[in-house]
Amino acid sequence: MRTVRSKLFYFLLGAISVILILILTASIFLQKETLSTITNNLAQDYPQGYKIITPYIPDNLKFAGETVPMENFEVRERIEREFIVNTYFHSLTVLAIKRANRWFPVIEPILRQNNIPDDFKYLCVNESNLENVISPANATGFWQFIKETGKKYNLEINRTIDERYHVEKSTQAACDYLNDAYNMYGTWTMAAASYNMGTNGTTNQIERQQTDNFYNLVLNPETSRYVARIVAFKYIMNNQSLYGFDIKKDELYKPLRFYEVILDSTVTDFANYAASLGINYKTLKLYNPWLRDNYLNNKRGKIYKIKVPKKGSIKLIN
Repeated sequence: MRTVRSKLFYFLLGAISVILILILTASIFLQKETLSTITNNLAQDYPQGYKIITPYIPDNLKFAGETVPMENFEVRERIEREFIVNTYFHSLTVLAIKRANRWFPVIEPILRQNNIPDDFKYLCVNESNLENVISPANATGFWQFIKETGKKYNLEINRTIDERYHVEKSTQAACDYLNDAYNMYGTWTMAAASYNMGTNGTTNQIERQQTDNFYNLVLNPETSRYVARIVAFKYIMNNQSLYGFDIKKDELYKPLRFYEVILDSTVTDFANYAASLGINYKTLKLYNPWLRDNYLNNKRGKIYKIKVPKKGSIKLIN
């Protein structure tokens, strides 16, 4: 009797085990099918048809009229890196596109007047993303001048005035530097590289390596990437839709509308001075960020031009 019962027990145990295995197998199969369906649906429905791909890299690229040797695989990979980084670094590139609408119309005519190729406006994007920032080395403003170089190129820099923050004047200083560098090295590509590493460092490397071709020089990683990044910014910002950027015209930052007044005397309190112009202190500093304190000692009567927003161009908060 026990033998019959034992056989029955083991039979039932085996049957239950088989059923459980079948159920588990079916469950795993269904989960895989469901996951596959979800994955496919997500791939099809991802917002704006977004895909992670290698962005388009043109075979023919130029910087300031000078050919980038894309046939060299190392140069091509260097360029490709910057296209990838700046295509997928969305926030940085979106802000560059928005700010360019405000600041390129200021920068372009100054470059043109100084016979500097228009491509150098993208060097400014590369340096600061068109923002008055300060680097860890204390390079300052749109064009990232250190104090010594800024003073060399006629920018006033002291406690109350810092013209590295003055877009027009710092752009002129950058033009003067670039013309000097071009006369020294003979190509705009090397002039751009020297803007990053300085003329002393550039000249030392040219003499050490016995070549004045930027693409043949072994340089520090930042300078090695520098021109490639400028080229990438230029091409992406001029072909925005090709790289997935869809910034509407009314989303771009509008140029500042202002008139100028002459300041040729001492100001003891810029808050009071701003009120006399019908604006507030914050607005005065927004339009004139090169004013670095709330007063100005101007005993010699030096002439400064103060930007004041045109009526209706900015809504002041009472």
